Amino acid sequence: MVGVSPLTSPLSPIAPDTSAPIITITPAALAELVALRDTEPDADRLGLRLEIISKPGEEFRYDLSFEVITKAAFTDEVRTHSADGASLKVIVPADSRELLQDATLDHTSSAGLVVRNPNKPHAPVVEGLVRDDELSAEVEAMISAEVNPALASHGGFVTFVGHDTEGTAYLTMGGGCHGCSMSKMTMLDGVQTMIVEKIPAIQHVRDLTDHSSGENPFYH
Repeated sequence: MVGVSPLTSPLSPIAPDTSAPIITITPAALAELVALRDTEPDADRLGLRLEIISKPGEEFRYDLSFEVITKAAFTDEVRTHSADGASLKVIVPADSRELLQDATLDHTSSAGLVVRNPNKPHAPVVEGLVRDDELSAEVEAMISAEVNPALASHGGFVTFVGHDTEGTAYLTMGGGCHGCSMSKMTMLDGVQTMIVEKIPAIQHVRDLTDHSSGENPFYH
């Protein structure tokens, strides 16, 4: 931009870019989705609604469904994806946009439609735990810089939920660590050791993950 419109104040909010894609859809996925859409009645009026339906702290779960474009709520984001002559409108609810930003929807013959998402679930809010003080910032910084890079070889990560002010930090585990039969050992012997050694105010780590809901553990 080379200048400011006389009708626009420099302090005016910048409108979001409604042309850039939120999620990348590969040509293979787009072809598959368009073929599925075209089997539906009134196919020319339909868009793909892509929504994250998991709760904070849970592994991402997605809902993909076709719906009439005009039913999209005012807060929904609608983008047009095109490749190789195929075109599809994609509807992303406002509360899923941040967590889908820069994700990729792909299709393979072995796995079908797959979402590859670089984002992490938001931490759940647990009553009684603190997560907005200096100690929390210290724990989160260490998880980001040391713990999660170490877990990346397992395709896993942990999310800081909060601490109880008495020396215990609470985390959830995701990715390859979710549902993993080795997750308790990983948490206690690995993550806890790393955090306790570097942050004296933390003596224990507790895992709040519901591992019974894990679908794709790295270890079986």
